[in-house]
Amino acid sequence: MRLLKFTLGSDPTPRAGCLEDGLVVPLGAGPSALSELLHAPDVAAAVQDRKRRTTERLDPAKLSILAPVDRQEIWGAGVTYERSKVARQEESEQGATFYDLVYRAPRPELFFKSTPSRVAGPSKPVRVRRDSKWSVPEPELALVLSPRLELVGYTIGNDMSARDVEGENPLYLPQAKVYDGCCGLGPVVTLSAALPKPEELAILLEIERAGRVVFEGRTSTARMARSYRELIDWLGRDNVFPDGVVLLTGTGVVPPDDFSLAHGDVVRITIEGIGTLENPVVQSDG
Repeated sequence: MRLLKFTLGSDPTPRAGCLEDGLVVPLGAGPSALSELLHAPDVAAAVQDRKRRTTERLDPAKLSILAPVDRQEIWGAGVTYERSKVARQEESEQGATFYDLVYRAPRPELFFKSTPSRVAGPSKPVRVRRDSKWSVPEPELALVLSPRLELVGYTIGNDMSARDVEGENPLYLPQAKVYDGCCGLGPVVTLSAALPKPEELAILLEIERAGRVVFEGRTSTARMARSYRELIDWLGRDNVFPDGVVLLTGTGVVPPDDFSLAHGDVVRITIEGIGTLENPVVQSDG
């Protein structure tokens, strides 16, 4: 079962829906329509109840698909894959020891990533910082959590990162990670019950430039060094999320050191069981 958030025609009211047989079943409207479903005590039952109340079916090609968040904060987990640890060490000679330690430490690296207003949905642009000359996308499985920190579903995340900013000094991590257009999410939330083996999902990253794929990489969530439950438990220590939260789980696909995103690139992230998140890249001079 896959849920999504969308608008219809010229009406700006956000709506929630369910993908079924290639069509969208509308399930409610309003700024918290999606959260009302995701945060229900029994999400599947809530969806089925809404579906029974309508016979309307919509063509997804005629909808504007939004990022599947309402008021949730977005957080990130770092150095959860061996490849990510190596990349962070390569970008920051001074911080190399810290990244090696956090990869092996009981406490994971967790950081605030984005507010909903900074998130780009499907087909909307993600941004490279105007003061960065070395930026990359980071394809990640994203955990969708209720206010009770229950894992209700999964979506695709693009954790845009300015590697040169963080590499200059690890204390610059917030500036490397958090800025307007710093995160892509979508296109749907696949409910937990509909994704039987979330620990073994294939993740594919493609970067297209001028109509040609200039980078392609793949990994699997099976290569993660930490479990989802472990990351969720640490995130919930001394933290409450009354609107729920989305947690990016880290990346295992890193473009080579001589590659940087450019204005006009297209980033495509595919995760089996969820779909494909595609975003154009922009970089302005301010």
